[in-house]
Amino acid sequence: LLMIGGIFLCYEGFEKIWHKFFHSSEDDAVEGAARKQRMNAMADPSIDAATLERDKIKGAIRTDFILSAEIVVISLGTMSTEPITQQIVSLSLLAIAFTVLVYGLVGAIVKLDDLGIRLRRNVKAGTRETVGQRFGAFILLGAPLMMKALSILGTAAMFMVGGSIIAHAIPAIEHVIAGWTASSGAFKGVLTTVLDGLTGVLVGAATLAIVSGIKMLLPRKKAAAAH
Repeated sequence: LLMIGGIFLCYEGFEKIWHKFFHSSEDDAVEGAARKQRMNAMADPSIDAATLERDKIKGAIRTDFILSAEIVVISLGTMSTEPITQQIVSLSLLAIAFTVLVYGLVGAIVKLDDLGIRLRRNVKAGTRETVGQRFGAFILLGAPLMMKALSILGTAAMFMVGGSIIAHAIPAIEHVIAGWTASSGAFKGVLTTVLDGLTGVLVGAATLAIVSGIKMLLPRKKAAAAH
């Protein structure tokens, strides 16, 4: 389960990078239309924003679910020799923490732009803005920058976590990384993290190539079956 989750994280991370640098102009048009539709949904109450919101956070919830499962499996392995009561209590506390902190934080971040628009809704030309309205403007200006920063940090975390899991599960990779970092002294931890991240990038690239090849073959198989 750890290996599957680690490979999935690497695949998700590399897919983001590949899409960022190699997507087509058609994808740009689709993304632009989707972004415009979301903004219209926030401005126009008659548009069903709930469906758009679910599509927007679907990927984030899936990735967080994988990360949660990884931590649960690691925790179970760490407490495998402890009494069953202690395992139940510990995993229950972890479940509460994930639900409130991780998923709650994701929901709050996604709703930031909604909060900014709500605070700015009653602004009138020629009138003095209140503290809340100014704060709404600050949110609308800062939310896109924060989302970009979180996207970059989140992608890097996918590679480091997924690559670390895979490196520790495959002795050959672990021995190579240990040999390269043996003489790095105080920078051993940093260098190990970087090499784990590079391992994640390579695994993500290989997984994306395999998945893309399968997707290219499936339509041909369906077309051959139809004929």
